[in-house]
Amino acid sequence: MFDIRPVETDYVRHRAQQFRDQVARRLDGSLTEDEFKPLRLMNGVYLQLHAYMLRVAIPYGTISPDQMRMLAHLAATYDKGYGHWTTRQNIQFNWPKLVDIPDMLDDLASAGMHAIQTSGNTIRNVTTDAFAGAAKDEVTDPRPYAELLRSWSTDHAEFQWLPRKFKIAISGGSRDRALVAAHDIGLRLVEQDGKAGFEVWVGGGLGRTPMLGQVIRDFLPEEDLLPYIEAIIATYNLSGRRDNKYKARIKITVSERGLDVFKAETEEEFLRRRRDFHGADREALAIFKDRFAAPAFRNAGSDGYQAERQANPAFRSWADTNLHDHKVDGYASVIVTFKSPGETPGDASAEQMRLLADLAEKYGHNDLRISHDQNVVLPHVHKSDLAALYLALREAGLATANAGLTSDIIACPGMDYCALATARSIPIAQEIADHFRAEGLEEEIGKLNIRISGCINACGHHHLGHIGILGLDRAGVENYQITLGGDGYDIPAIGQRAGAGFPAEEVVPAIDRLMRAYLEVRESASERFLDAYRRLGPAPFKAALYPEAAHA
Repeated sequence: MFDIRPVETDYVRHRAQQFRDQVARRLDGSLTEDEFKPLRLMNGVYLQLHAYMLRVAIPYGTISPDQMRMLAHLAATYDKGYGHWTTRQNIQFNWPKLVDIPDMLDDLASAGMHAIQTSGNTIRNVTTDAFAGAAKDEVTDPRPYAELLRSWSTDHAEFQWLPRKFKIAISGGSRDRALVAAHDIGLRLVEQDGKAGFEVWVGGGLGRTPMLGQVIRDFLPEEDLLPYIEAIIATYNLSGRRDNKYKARIKITVSERGLDVFKAETEEEFLRRRRDFHGADREALAIFKDRFAAPAFRNAGSDGYQAERQANPAFRSWADTNLHDHKVDGYASVIVTFKSPGETPGDASAEQMRLLADLAEKYGHNDLRISHDQNVVLPHVHKSDLAALYLALREAGLATANAGLTSDIIACPGMDYCALATARSIPIAQEIADHFRAEGLEEEIGKLNIRISGCINACGHHHLGHIGILGLDRAGVENYQITLGGDGYDIPAIGQRAGAGFPAEEVVPAIDRLMRAYLEVRESASERFLDAYRRLGPAPFKAALYPEAAHA
């Protein structure tokens, strides 16, 4: 599990002290905001609309109960009592005072955490499947490899000033739950002739120019992981554009130069760099594999779970939606959604964080995960404990049975917080969720991924939503474009724009028409909206969105 204690603690405290000095110089006017900006970004500090924001790293989304309690402490002591889970499995605090942030960094270090490389043109948080080490379909646990990449990339001297930010995802299941195709580098664990390795993708990314990655290596042996990743990034570092930040991501480099050219340069660079790797990386990987050994699973009956399912319809509904299949019989992974009615998607209070820490210790083998869906996962819960866990979550307002349903919406902070946003995201997400609950349609609609971004930077991953919503500014008025057919999992696809945008007050009626049209044309209750869209094409759904045009 990611924990800098004790090896990196002194260094992280040194970084915090450096930043403390820089903050003092900013506050006394010795540094202008322009001079301070690159220094704060190196420590995960952004300047938002109303305050500074601190983004804390939760590498590959794995966090221990004591670390979760530290996040609760930060929320209660330095913020307004809550934090916000991000789509990169991190947490953001949106209201700290600048003068307090060095203290926050010191507190984080005491719990084995930091905010290094959560911003800037460097290698960001390595992300993976929130069910890693637990999923029934897992080929290999990706977390040891994610930790190898994290430890290698943290303050990597060569890669601190890349042309643009750089994101890596790694997936270990037969079904990709890490959005591999939408990352600068995507890694899928595979086996070839009994040997572990990776299918390597390169050149994916969202933002203003969304692109799906391409496979640069069908099979990369496990022992070549670091030299090959280093070769890709070194090639990009030299050939990526620095004249225009909107064309500086590796997706543009690969697109403009061609995969064949980029691959040839990468392979040549790989041969040079591999000679400099003498086994320390493989020794580190062996240590990390031991660190991520499976917990001591219990061998116990689950009769109580089955009895509670029969006796309690609310529990049964929650279990049907919020549990994920576990590789060990008698266990399940629990999805705790932070999309309760009326709440801001992804916001977690200090009290909720403390409760989850307690529940992980009591029922979950001391393990917690942050998912890119802005939810929390307890990956290892015995089924005999599920009824008690559910009761504790329900009392805290965390037992909403909506994982993967209409109201489980990914939404960026939008114009309520973000200085880059051109429209609000949070109210739109809340209105959509409330509407379909009120209409009683959420369960009937079934699995549906709605993603909302408040600007073209696409932090809400709207391009990958079955239904994507992009908020823009049109002559000072919020306007929302709708995209259809996106997916980051089974068959990666970028959603296609349906047509003209809608004013804020017309978004919910438009989505309502879309969903009612889907319910009319689907072949059965098991056919998801995305499946119906792929079968029928966009025509019937565009007609529902724009009935005037359909009948003109």
